[in-house]
This record gives sequence, C-alpha cells and structure tokens, in this order.
Amino acid sequence: MQAESAISSRIEPTEFRGAQPPLHAEGVSRAVDVSIQPRYAKSTPRRKRDSKIAADHTGIKMMAKSYKDLVGDGGSGIVAQVTEQVARLQARMSRIRLKVAVVSGKGGVGKSALSVNLATAAALQGAAVGILDADLNGPSIAKMTGVRGLPMAITVEGVSPVQGPAGVRIMSMDLLLPRADTPLMWQAPTQAESYVWRSSMEATALRELLSDTAWGDLDILFLDLPPGTDRMATLAGLLPQLTGMLVVTIPSDISHAVVRRSLALARELKIPVLGLIENMVGYYCETCEALGELFRPGQGTALARDFNIPFLGEIPFDPRLARSADGGLPFVALQGESATGRVFRRLAADLLAHTGVAEGTGA
Repeated sequence: MQAESAISSRIEPTEFRGAQPPLHAEGVSRAVDVSIQPRYAKSTPRRKRDSKIAADHTGIKMMAKSYKDLVGDGGSGIVAQVTEQVARLQARMSRIRLKVAVVSGKGGVGKSALSVNLATAAALQGAAVGILDADLNGPSIAKMTGVRGLPMAITVEGVSPVQGPAGVRIMSMDLLLPRADTPLMWQAPTQAESYVWRSSMEATALRELLSDTAWGDLDILFLDLPPGTDRMATLAGLLPQLTGMLVVTIPSDISHAVVRRSLALARELKIPVLGLIENMVGYYCETCEALGELFRPGQGTALARDFNIPFLGEIPFDPRLARSADGGLPFVALQGESATGRVFRRLAADLLAHTGVAEGTGA
C-alpha cells in the first residue's frame, strides 16, 4: 500500500460560505487545516498495552507490533474508502473527454494566466470547459476568473464547481479558504511532523478535489499544476487517463533549464506532451502597438525541436493581460480581437482540433 493510501485528509475551512463542504466522509469537511494522519498509528499504543497485559499474566515478555507487522489497514477501513474514492474518480473522469495538465516546472512564467485564457477561449468557441486549480498552497485561478468568495452548492452528486466567465467550471482550494490571506495548514501533532506527510497529504487532497467535484460532461478539463516536477509524477499516478500536458516557458535560459527537466520527466513517465507554449516573447507597447524585444528570441522553437514536441506558439508580454488577471476577467474575453487575444484564440482552436473536439460543439 502506498503511503497516501494509509492516510485520510481533512480540509477544514472555518467557514464555508454557508454550505457544508463535500467531500464525503474523509474528504473536505470543515476547517482551514488539513488533517492527514496515519489511520493505524493509534493502534500501536493499544497493542503495546495488550502486550504488557499479556506479559503481566503469563510472565512472557511480548514485543509490541510495529507498522510492518499490521495486516491490511489495521482495522481503519481506509482500503475500502480509497477504493471507493478511486472508483468515483474514474466515474467522474469518464465524462470528461480531455484531461490536459498545464505545467512549467518553473514559477513566474504566467502559466495560470495562460490556463485561464486558454480555457476561456475554448469555452467561447463552444467547448464545455473546466479548470482545476491544482496549486493547493498558492491558488490563483479563482482570483483571475473573478469567482473568489462565490458559494459552492452541495448536491447528492457532489460539490458543484462555480461558474466563471464564458461558463467555465472552476474548482480551487481558494474557494474553501475563508480569507485571501489564510494559509493552508496541514494539521498534525506538530507542524514539524506535518512536513513528513506533506506530499501524501497533497496527493490525497488533489484526488478528493478531482473525485468529489461534480464536473458533469466536459470537453476539456484543464489542470493548472504548481511549479515543481514532482507534481507531474503525483498527477500521473492519480490520473493515468491524462490526455497530455501543455508546457509553458519563457525565453530565458533559466526557465528552459527547468522546463527541460519537466520534459525529460514526462518522457520517463510516458505522459504525452501536447506542445510547448512560450510566454513573454517580446513586450507589447500599448501606445505604439509595436512589439519590442524582452528576451532573446527563438529559443522556444529550438527547445521544442530538441524534444521532438509541437511548438504551439508565442505570447507577448502585454500589460493589459496582467491588469485583466488582477481584475478577475480573462484577457481573451475583453480583448479577443487584439493581437494577443488572437494568439489565445488560435492556440485554443489548435488545441481543440489537435485533440479532436470540433469548434462550436460542446460535450
């Protein structure tokens, strides 16, 4: 059994916008803290007491059993719980035609802004689209789409994602936290111990967000991953039916060095790479409408060629895009006819065509 299978998660916001959180018995419930502890950790003291009692009555010294001596799940029922959750996850994902991870490996390259605008552009072209903000500790999708603070309905089907611009369905940890400055804390006997379980806790929480959200029928679900190559391996383990990933970089040697590791890991994990997008290629001047050089150009095409993956295009650094993200309205919905907006629309159209979803048809 993997470590994550021997734990349970509890994501407990102190308030939940007037509704009880979903996520089934061991899923997201009421707290800001996320409590994930070994389910059979409590059985060890009991076994020590049983061993001591037996020794007192028989005179025979008995050793308390360790974790490796426990059979099954130690009576916690965690195996049945995880099995049921995995089945629910598979049922949810079977109604989603394409599951696309947006990754970079490197922070600060505009990956989340690109996820929001690609999703919105695809929705404006008739696709049924969802976004899962998989960055649990630094979520930003809710802010960028203007849905932060909106209530989520709890139904017999699960948690209904909130509706963003163009009808994009959105789920984010940000929607479970009471305030914008509330940190996500993993509850444990001590915070030092929480670091030991952090990766397993995050994997479990991500699985719950995927399985307990009532996504419905979708053409595309974008999964906006946080920086770090380890999250790719986590997602690949949780979602073996992943359609593929879009890789985002900027024309910087530092960014490319990290992205190369992401691409190498994708190759090892056999995750299909749908293509590479290079962001911040040139600076768009609002006054003169000219494109000035920001980084050394032409590096994205060379990187894509080195890994034999499609190069999907370049997006300039446009100050209006940053303002729209802060304002909670996707740039492509406001400036779809601008030069930058047309790039997003073309990328979305190419993605829909590449993955077999015809423009203008929903799920």
